[in-house]
Amino acid sequence: VQLQASGGGSVQAGGSLGLSCAASGRTFANFAMGWFRQAPGKEREFVAAISRGGGSTLYADSVKGRFTIFRDNAKNTVYLQMTILRPEDTAVYQCVSYRGPDYSRYLVQYWGQETLVTVSS
Repeated sequence: VQLQASGGGSVQAGGSLGLSCAASGRTFANFAMGWFRQAPGKEREFVAAISRGGGSTLYADSVKGRFTIFRDNAKNTVYLQMTILRPEDTAVYQCVSYRGPDYSRYLVQYWGQETLVTVSS
């Protein structure tokens, strides 16, 4: 399984940025997907997850109301739309694929490519 992330970059605080992650190697629509991030000098943390059909999502409190995760199963791609970005959102972001259709019942199985997001004040 390959997870190819793209869309990272630099933006000023208050701005927006979108990430995408294209998956290949297995039936994308059968599995929950998510995003994690790791800021400099900090532990990796959960950002958001979405069920296989897109009907259920979960967000970290720190991004709730600002970030939106969604997926297009026809394109085998999961997205993370980030708005009202803050300097503390600066991190390396990774998309993940879970072991099953529901992120609340299954662990992460595959980790994708990293993409850097830098938010300047």
